[in-house]
Amino acid sequence: MPAMEVPKWVVQTKRQMEKKVNLHIEKLPEGYYLATSDNLQGLVAQGRTITQTLEIARDVAKKLLEAQQQ
Repeated sequence: MPAMEVPKWVVQTKRQMEKKVNLHIEKLPEGYYLATSDNLQGLVAQGRTITQTLEIARDVAKKLLEAQQQ
């Protein structure tokens, strides 16, 4: 499977901050999916399915954005 782009993916934090995040998802040779972002430094998520990877990426993105707000 070729890499997949998820442009303008919206993440909302507890403080109601919204950020559009560009996600890059690729399937690894081991069968897992890896999500990274070119506009949210530190976002790396890995899951067994694309859906699971997106859920993990959303949680990671929220934590990164909340840490930036402090």
